[in-house]
Formats: sequence, C-alpha cells, structure tokens
Amino acid sequence: MGDDELQAIRARRLAELQGQQQGGGGGFGGPSAGGMPSAGSPSKEDDEKKGQMEEMRRTMLFQILDNSARERLSRIQMVKPDKARAVEDLLIRMAQSNQLRNKVSEPQLIDLLGQLNQQESGSTQNRVVFERRRFDDDSDDDYDL
Repeated sequence: MGDDELQAIRARRLAELQGQQQGGGGGFGGPSAGGMPSAGSPSKEDDEKKGQMEEMRRTMLFQILDNSARERLSRIQMVKPDKARAVEDLLIRMAQSNQLRNKVSEPQLIDLLGQLNQQESGSTQNRVVFERRRFDDDSDDDYDL
C-alpha cells in the first residue's frame, strides 16, 4: 500500500511539474525581457528548472524500471555516467512513445545495453594493427663495411 501511495504522489508531482513547464514557458520570457536588472534571476530560474527536470526524470525512471534494473543502472552510472545517461534517455523516449508495456527488468536492461554496445562498436570500431619487422629486412645491411 505504501508503494502505491508513493507512486501516486510522484505521478501527481510529475503532472504538476509538466503543467508548470507548459504553462510557465510564456512567463519565463517576460521577466528576462525587462533588461539588465534581472540578469541574476535567470540563472536561479535555470537552476530551478534543471532541478525540476531532473526530478521529473527520476520519477519517470522510477516508474519505468524495477528495483534490480534501477540498481544495475546506478552501478553503471558510477562507472560510465555518459552511457547510463544514454540508456536513461532511450528508456524515457521508449516510455513516452508507449513502447514499454511493463516495468523494465534487469535482463531486459542488459539486452538493451548489449544493443547499445553493438551500435556504438559498429560506428566507432577501434583496431590495433601490429607491423612487425621482418627478420631479413634490416637497415644495417645497407652499409657494407
């Protein structure tokens, strides 16, 4: 029962933040258009907006991922934050386009990571080529003493 209540509160908060974002878009340009005196406030407002966006992101990921997948993603984020961010973005896009029916489990997250790795390795393939000297190709032989 506590989990359901928590999710309901988060869903309401997410809807409230989305409403503020959609409704607050016109009001944000007004005060900053006033001139130089409000130059300090946009950075504060930007910080608040970034915080709200991160909170929305966390709530969406909480709704999308189950506990084991969330733990794995947090471990990945400690090691490779850019890869974790890419996975989070992909999961959020999939959820917004209704491609996810249930919560994403850890095996599904592993499959998704594997697909992303294959895509990345296909585009940026690193190769190491060893050029070995041939035994009979020695530059010292050019000088007959």
